[in-house]
Amino acid sequence: MLVFEFKGQGKTAQYLAIDEAILTAQFVRNKCIRYWMDNEGVGQKDLYRHNTSLRAEFSFVKNLNSHACQTAVERAYSSIARFYSNCRKSIPGKKGYPKFKKNSRSVEYKTSGWKLSGNRKQITFTDKKGIGKLKLKGTWDLNFYQLGSIKRVRLVHRADGYYVQFLVSAENKVEGEPTGKAIGLDVGLKEFYTDSNGHKEPNPRFYREGEKRLGFLQRRVSHREIGSANRKKAINRLGRKHLKISRQREEHAKKTARCVIQSNDWVAYEDLRIKNLVKNHCLAKSISDAGWYQFRKWLEYFGVKFGKITIAVNPAYTSQKCSSCGTIVKKSLSTRTHVCRCGCILDRDWNAAINILKLAFSTAGHVGTYASGDPTATLIGEILSGQVRSMKEESPSL
Repeated sequence: MLVFEFKGQGKTAQYLAIDEAILTAQFVRNKCIRYWMDNEGVGQKDLYRHNTSLRAEFSFVKNLNSHACQTAVERAYSSIARFYSNCRKSIPGKKGYPKFKKNSRSVEYKTSGWKLSGNRKQITFTDKKGIGKLKLKGTWDLNFYQLGSIKRVRLVHRADGYYVQFLVSAENKVEGEPTGKAIGLDVGLKEFYTDSNGHKEPNPRFYREGEKRLGFLQRRVSHREIGSANRKKAINRLGRKHLKISRQREEHAKKTARCVIQSNDWVAYEDLRIKNLVKNHCLAKSISDAGWYQFRKWLEYFGVKFGKITIAVNPAYTSQKCSSCGTIVKKSLSTRTHVCRCGCILDRDWNAAINILKLAFSTAGHVGTYASGDPTATLIGEILSGQVRSMKEESPSL
């Protein structure tokens, strides 16, 4: 499943109508969650019936397209099903009990409630919310795909405007020439990654670079009166800055992963539990700023697109073991050079990258991919939470 995103251009009244549609979808989802809480043994069909009663009871719900209401029900049931799944698996800690949404930012239509123009540059929403026709600002060309292949249309509200996403069912594979190369990657905080050949990719630290500006914008928000128009403007400026940083991090991970995959046939990396690593409050900000999750996600995605093999291996002792003789050489995080009695002296991360590559060849780790429709490199719900249900991928023209 591919996602093509355009910026939707319209008038202020249309933007208000989009916000109303988003709030209505949030209302339906929360009502379904409440219905599940109050009634034992409620399933997805019962939630669909409850949605029908909501449309009969509330006129503003009826004004929203019926398929958009159904997707809100599906979102509610997915959180319920995930909670039950976590309970069955006896996952330690919180099980993800369904919560009410307070600030939803999207509403999703299926195959009805919208209509594309002949040149595929405008989209008209035909339900009674009054959204009307929006211009599509973007570079992707939807004329390459049949209308029947567009399975979902999603309206998203972000700090810098409103976006229209098209979820298209299409193949996204590219045949490439084999390189005959294999590489192991050790991600870090000092360097973004170090490979088994000794190459180091610098860590851009986008959040750290923008932290001073973020602090200034946050103070501007704090100094404005609650509920005032100036406070809303300050909040929007702060949100735009956060959005820019997140986009920079995502784009860097995407470009770096694409380069790594196209240059190698085998790519091995650590099967890190990011969720557990960020519990260390001394390193949580730096780990989140590095974007290891995004990098791994795009490695596995491009692995399938270009027909390459991506392998996630157990990271245990990869930094402590000598890549030359296999002896365990204990070292703290502050020790950046690996020195073994066999005479091997290497940078700590370079040594770990070599061990990761050797481990991948010896055990094959978890072989797989993140791309939608294919098996993942990790067990679902254990390490990269939500990886299978996400369908936001790049365009095949990239």
